[in-house]
Amino acid sequence: MGAIISASRRTDIPAFYLDWFLNRCRAGFCHVPNPFNLRQVRRVLLRRQDVAAVVLWTKDPAPLLSRLSEMDGLGLPYVILHTLNSYPRDLEPGLARVEKRLARFRALAEHVGPGRTAWRYDPIILSNRTPHDWHAERFADMARALRGATRRVIVSFLDLYRKTERGLKPLEAAGWRFLRGAEDAPETHALLRRMAAEARANGMQLQACAEALDYTADGVPPGACIDGAWLHRAVGAAGHGQEDPNQRQTCRCVASRDIGVPDTCLHGCVYCYATRSPEAAAARHACHDPQAPMLWRPE
Repeated sequence: MGAIISASRRTDIPAFYLDWFLNRCRAGFCHVPNPFNLRQVRRVLLRRQDVAAVVLWTKDPAPLLSRLSEMDGLGLPYVILHTLNSYPRDLEPGLARVEKRLARFRALAEHVGPGRTAWRYDPIILSNRTPHDWHAERFADMARALRGATRRVIVSFLDLYRKTERGLKPLEAAGWRFLRGAEDAPETHALLRRMAAEARANGMQLQACAEALDYTADGVPPGACIDGAWLHRAVGAAGHGQEDPNQRQTCRCVASRDIGVPDTCLHGCVYCYATRSPEAAAARHACHDPQAPMLWRPE
């Protein structure tokens, strides 16, 4: 049974490192540093016989759209997790307008089919400028725009790690107020019920990712981004049911091998879990070699 390759929770490979990824798939392997000890490196096989599925995570598939024939030519079964919100530029300064990103999502689905795409409306950030009603309205607009392009929607609430708190501090100084501890508030349950109804109306199932609370009564059962049953239906990747021990305790994703490197994404989302700062990411990107076995190698 082949491995599931995650490309990647740690960075946006389709947006910024597609040449490297295609080169490594042709070579049949890549090297991946341990994110907690970059001097420890392991080899991950990318040959067809060693891969059950490739999961591509992206917020901007524009580079991928023009090279889907190359991706198909590799012979590797793949699915796409497309993270798509409609936040103000204060939160997501590096992303294109939402209308462009919606169009790119639809273009991807036209090529691979709605069964191989999943929409991540993630994370849900509650604040004085993005309150519950704001999310309900924008989610409804986006769900209607993506009708027929996917059958799965995955949501989760922002986790305020220390790294995330540091990124939000400048916005709080500028007047943003982030709502903390609202996961069990009546307004939050009402929001999820509205989102679940809108998803159903547009042919989608809403699921919650890595949440301690169970929102099934709101129409939002627990789910996973890297879902074994979905991979089986989408690309025939069978036999993957063991949860990934390297993820958070509440994560239901099946085991995978992530080939990304932290601090390499250039989108600049201020709430990012995987990037310390835009400067760190830019410095690593500047040293990136598309021909190298590793996406980025520490000096």
